[in-house]
Amino acid sequence: MTVFNGFPEEALTFFDQIRENNNKQWFEENKPLFKEKVQAPAQQFVETLGERLATITPRIRYDTKLTGAGSIMRIYRDTRFSKDKTPYKTNMGIVWWEGEGKKLLNPGFYFHMAHDDTWLGGGLYHFPDLDQYRRAVDDEVLGNRLLELSAQMASVGNPLNGDTYKRVPRGYDPDHPRADLLKMKGLTCGFSEITRDIITSPKLVDVCFDYCQQLLPVHQWLVAMQNHNPDA
Repeated sequence: MTVFNGFPEEALTFFDQIRENNNKQWFEENKPLFKEKVQAPAQQFVETLGERLATITPRIRYDTKLTGAGSIMRIYRDTRFSKDKTPYKTNMGIVWWEGEGKKLLNPGFYFHMAHDDTWLGGGLYHFPDLDQYRRAVDDEVLGNRLLELSAQMASVGNPLNGDTYKRVPRGYDPDHPRADLLKMKGLTCGFSEITRDIITSPKLVDVCFDYCQQLLPVHQWLVAMQNHNPDA
């Protein structure tokens, strides 16, 4: 079993400092620190939480590769189509996902760490197949289950979120009982304000696992949605 003792204080300091020193020279000078204090404990965190998640959703996937293909997002920004040409991200993103293919095209859990903004969320930021999602919402069983989940999460202060279209999509009744859900482009939910004392201690795994357990019904709905085939 992998042991994770928390992220060191130097990891948070690194993300604080890179905001003011977002350039290649500074990063190259601090790359050994980044590897030791950020990437290495991140790999331990990926495995430790991944092992726990496998006890509640056995098909969860995670990978400690640092190439960007694994759970840990690369720190390098894609600036090709952005006015902001700063080369590095000022946060770390980590994903545990369920499904075949690219991780961000599947439901999963996401951990975001920055010097003053650390949180855990779950869901699917953008539906890779909107028609598939809409068919699931239109389905009486799956659609009503999502409506229940939406009410449940809202009642505990963690409503379902996501970008939306202004109108109900073509082909569906504007007065559909789940019209608001049909408008969604993605579906996420999360917990904010993971404090510094938790980030830097082994308790981070327990806190994130507890959040994942609370998000599990939403995760399971999204997995069922991706496997939904009304014509089968």
